Amino acid sequence: MPEGVSADQLDPQVRAELRTLPGDLADAVARRLVAADLAEDPEQAYQFALAARRLAARVGVVREACGIAAYRAGRWADALSELRTARRLTGRGSYLPMMADSERALGRPDRALAIINDPGVRDLDREVQIELRIVESGIRRDEGRPAAAVVVLQVPELTDGRLRPWSAGLFYAYADALLEAGRTEEARDWFGRAAAADTGEETDAAERFEDLDTAVFEDLEAPGDDEDAADPAAATHDTTDVGSAEDAVPAEHVGPAEDVGSAEESGPAGDPSPTESAVPAEDVGSAEESGPAGDPSPAEGAD
Repeated sequence: MPEGVSADQLDPQVRAELRTLPGDLADAVARRLVAADLAEDPEQAYQFALAARRLAARVGVVREACGIAAYRAGRWADALSELRTARRLTGRGSYLPMMADSERALGRPDRALAIINDPGVRDLDREVQIELRIVESGIRRDEGRPAAAVVVLQVPELTDGRLRPWSAGLFYAYADALLEAGRTEEARDWFGRAAAADTGEETDAAERFEDLDTAVFEDLEAPGDDEDAADPAAATHDTTDVGSAEDAVPAEHVGPAEDVGSAEESGPAGDPSPTESAVPAEDVGSAEESGPAGDPSPAEGAD
């Protein structure tokens, strides 16, 4: 165990769920859960969580922590097994996005969609439903359907002007889907919105915005400008052919370049049907070693 780790550092709500254990055992489990939460290396965090699981395998919050650690370490099958057990013990549906994403990572999109489209999903918190939509968007991209991936994320919360704790993740996933669909300028705008909403700097939205900003301006440069500037003949006038100032016809005024519309003006097309939404369903299958495709993983908060 790392030095300085104590049971008192554990979240009070999580600690309360250890009350069924004897005092000394509860402290030992708590210390291992704290160590798992503080570890920077995902694999090391998973090992600490496994140590807690060996001491208290029948406590739901311990299986939950183990499942989340496995998910972060890319152990998809282990994550599914642990989170499925945690759900049976606690009845919570907050794990469903990670379960669906693990199924997706294992190359089982049908099982992932079964979780997402389960009727029970409509009773879950909106944050969980949005996270499931993000997973579904990734599945549509895996299928080579980038336009469908964009539509899945066109929910009211995308454009209602309110910022929520999970808005950054939604904006980021939407920007990623737009970029995959070839809508670069809109993607740049939404990466900018994601960066502004990501006050905790949990994503690389700011860097991706900067990269796209540079790329867009480079694309807007006229390809022939440099060639004309380098051709002395193009810039030279034959004085023998030039008439007097009185006969000269004034050059026609060139208007400003047409403004490029922002992503706000070409906003999402409306809320996709709930059956196609990325909202978790009841139970999920298990996952192995092939990580999810490029999208941000769903929120992974451990209790």
